[in-house]
Amino acid sequence: QAHLEESGGGLVQAGDSLTLSCAASGLYFGGYAMGWFRQAPGKEREFVATISQSSYFTNYADSVKGRFTVSRENAKNTLWLQMNSLKPEDTATYYCAAADQWADVMTDIAAWGQGTQVTVSS
Repeated sequence: QAHLEESGGGLVQAGDSLTLSCAASGLYFGGYAMGWFRQAPGKEREFVATISQSSYFTNYADSVKGRFTVSRENAKNTLWLQMNSLKPEDTATYYCAAADQWADVMTDIAAWGQGTQVTVSS
């Protein structure tokens, strides 16, 4: 059974950086497109970033483009999200996700993590 576990969340100030990690188990990590979503209180879960199985393709939400970088290392079954120049509006629970197929905005999610909280103070 697939298991995704996020880590690295926390409380930071506006302008700071933070790196989230997602450790995968129970699935062939290299066979899945991976990505990140986030959900702020009272809002729907939204797409943040995605990376293809071989890391050849990446895509980002407009709101994080140029500030966030998604990466992966298949040998370590690990996905990262480097977040720079954080803003208060980035405050949310961040979720790791796996999908069978690559898509510009991840669809048909096969597995979700439990989430990690990121809070950005102004």
